[in-house]
Amino acid sequence: MRTGKIKGAVYMARRRGVMSEQFKYELAKDLGFYETVQREGWGGITTRDAGNMVKRAIQLAEESLAKQNPTK
Repeated sequence: MRTGKIKGAVYMARRRGVMSEQFKYELAKDLGFYETVQREGWGGITTRDAGNMVKRAIQLAEESLAKQNPTK
């Protein structure tokens, strides 16, 4: 974090995208809002859709990790 020229203003560094564009499009297709993304871009989806996309990505990542590291 750094402070800006405006007294008390705080800026957060923008994170680099973690998910590939291809993966995001696949999730959008699976979750049913791919056409909205095609028409309006990522800014056209609802916050609920964005949240569901993140939730699904986390679920898939957890499943992948579980397969890589099965409990004994």
